[in-house]
Amino acid sequence: MSQPNPVSVPTTTTTTTLAQRRLGVWAIVFFVVSAAAPLTVVASAAATDFRLAGIGGPGAMLASGVVLILFAFGFTAMSRYVRNTGAFYVYGARGLGKPIGIGIVFVTIFSYAALCICFYGFVGFFGEMTFAALFGIELPWTVYAILALVVVGVLGYRKIDVGARVLAVLLTAEVAILLVLAIAVLAQGGPEPISFASFAPENVFFAAGSGALFVFGFGAYLGFESTAIYTEEAKDPAKTVPAATYISIAFLAVFYAFTFWILTVAFGVDGVLKLALQDDFQDMVFHAGDQYLGAWAGVTMRVLIVTSFFACLLAFHNASSRYLFSLGRERLLPSWLAQTQPTTQAPHHASLVMSLISLAAVLITLFSGADPFLGFALPVYSIGVAGLVFAQAVAAIAVVGFFLRDRRGHSPWRVLVAPALGAAGLLVGWILIALNFDLVTGLTGPVNLALLAPTPVLFIAGIVVGFVLRSRRPQHYAELTTLVPDDE
Repeated sequence: MSQPNPVSVPTTTTTTTLAQRRLGVWAIVFFVVSAAAPLTVVASAAATDFRLAGIGGPGAMLASGVVLILFAFGFTAMSRYVRNTGAFYVYGARGLGKPIGIGIVFVTIFSYAALCICFYGFVGFFGEMTFAALFGIELPWTVYAILALVVVGVLGYRKIDVGARVLAVLLTAEVAILLVLAIAVLAQGGPEPISFASFAPENVFFAAGSGALFVFGFGAYLGFESTAIYTEEAKDPAKTVPAATYISIAFLAVFYAFTFWILTVAFGVDGVLKLALQDDFQDMVFHAGDQYLGAWAGVTMRVLIVTSFFACLLAFHNASSRYLFSLGRERLLPSWLAQTQPTTQAPHHASLVMSLISLAAVLITLFSGADPFLGFALPVYSIGVAGLVFAQAVAAIAVVGFFLRDRRGHSPWRVLVAPALGAAGLLVGWILIALNFDLVTGLTGPVNLALLAPTPVLFIAGIVVGFVLRSRRPQHYAELTTLVPDDE
């Protein structure tokens, strides 16, 4: 099938091409799973689930994973025909029209940038607390945040597979410590008989506060869709991207459900609910480590919490940079964002912009005197969660729209029914997040509406930009999404 000619780009001393055929399945999996930060999810969301909604957290994690797998059926099928680092942008444009594509990418890039920025606050806060408590090192949180910024900036300038290797080490460490804890709990046994009540429907879908379970359930998978961002850098996109997507979601679903459930074994169902009501409930995982493995485990997990947030930071920095690169190439943002470093072919201009934005956010927080956790990291994180789940839902609808015109030989289940069910689940998830937004932000009152506002405002603004381009710059509008030919 003939393809439109790419838009010409002025010759520069740099390139506008990302590194080709560099990332394999497991490299992409490390980026995706690291973005989800499994250790931080288990340490924070599990205890919060037990506190707010009883013992249904493990079942909610599985249910959320099922919704995302349904979405992934169509998402991965479409990845065969949309090989563009813009991912959701091109999905939306091909499935629902270019104005919707621009709307969804405005939401997505803002959400990714918010998530990238917020993790500097988390790294700084937990870095200061952890190293002061364990090693007596008294340094302000900004030292850890800026140190992380420098390391991420260097890695963002280098080859993409260098960052993947760093994430592989950090991710392996945090997963390993939780699996060692699980083995110890099962080997030693808990204070009560083993119970699977955490997976019973009445404790997952019909418990008081069940909405809270899915606020954290969908938030726990943040970034899984970023597999598609790396299609231009994948070794074999038609196989690599689907495999990485399925592995990432399946691993996270099983891992979250299992490790959440292990806490009900470690303390017993009654015991874990009593512990969840105590003031130090968020130390539940560390208490389990101390009790079943010894003091070394608690210390190790506290250090790994910091490295887990750093892994999140690196993964979202890479994803944000590639979205900025894509929008620069489409000339929806300044075209110099699409320039890549000739040797490494990393999107170094986009990476530098993300680093500067992050530095500005850290300095504003510092000079304003805001708390790095409650006043910076948590509210900005909540904005990113809401926006990204909304973008996932619109992308799922776009998949259905794309294949309604031509199923391209795929079964109706894979490209129509499954993604439609996934879209419905994600829309419900976004509504639950919006209705329970105070649980994510830790704030009360109208400020939550203000934090939710960027998602609909940016989506509508993007649609308006699309229609304005179509009316006033029809050639530019026609050239959108044609810069990287797709395999039909």
